Amino acid sequence: MRVVHVKELTETVAKLCWEACYYLPDDVLNGFKKAERTEASPIGRSILQQLVENAEEAKANHMPYCHDTGMAVVFVELGQDVHVTGGDLMDSIQEGVRTGYREGYLRKSVVGDPLLRINTNDNTPAVVHTDIVPGDSVKITVLPKGGGSENMSAMKFLLPGEGAEGVKNFVLQTIKEAGGKACPPIVVGVGIGGSFDKVTSLAKHAVLREIGVHHPDPHIAELEKELLEEINHTGIGPQGLGGTNTAMWVPIETFACHITALPVAVNIQCHAARKKTAVI
Repeated sequence: MRVVHVKELTETVAKLCWEACYYLPDDVLNGFKKAERTEASPIGRSILQQLVENAEEAKANHMPYCHDTGMAVVFVELGQDVHVTGGDLMDSIQEGVRTGYREGYLRKSVVGDPLLRINTNDNTPAVVHTDIVPGDSVKITVLPKGGGSENMSAMKFLLPGEGAEGVKNFVLQTIKEAGGKACPPIVVGVGIGGSFDKVTSLAKHAVLREIGVHHPDPHIAELEKELLEEINHTGIGPQGLGGTNTAMWVPIETFACHITALPVAVNIQCHAARKKTAVI
């Protein structure tokens, strides 16, 4: 049994918060550069160049890549042979977000009551997903999720007979309705299967996958390729100003589902596809 003190969890989450907002992941930067090489629109190419320059400036000056530093979504993979001591696991994660957003000078974008709309002024509570996994380590990923792209996400129950074509139609409809409001070039996380709550979790987890890494099942990988091609044929383009690179990647995650249902969820991630992981 390995003992991990909550102080270490708090310090790790705090650091991940500001690092995620300052430093864009390499797979996203490479996605910008690849899109720039293939972009047919001069305006689109110019936008993609500016995104690369913005990321370089943010990294060099240790400042947020985007003013919307998001609602913190924290993924915790807790080894079953780990004993957390010194306090409550969830409290330590929330304290980490609170500290990271304060010390990193990150915008506080969370309101405590969805109707009264009063800012909590520390970006908590964060949304926390916890999985118990084999081993004696703790893997923590912070995903600062911007409001613009999150607002454009969607979920629907299809009829089982609609199959892959129904899934493609729903995803494309969602992207077309989003247009430039989701700040393309985007990452389109797709969840297929499960239940009402599970399918949206699948879509959220999908955006964590690195750009360029396909699903291990060949028929799902093929669907990813088809969706990426069709989304980029919409002509929405970088920042919605027209072009051939609306999406950088379309990762899909799947799960078993009931015989009567074919749930599908789309979680859009804007070009500021920030994420940062640490293992304790």
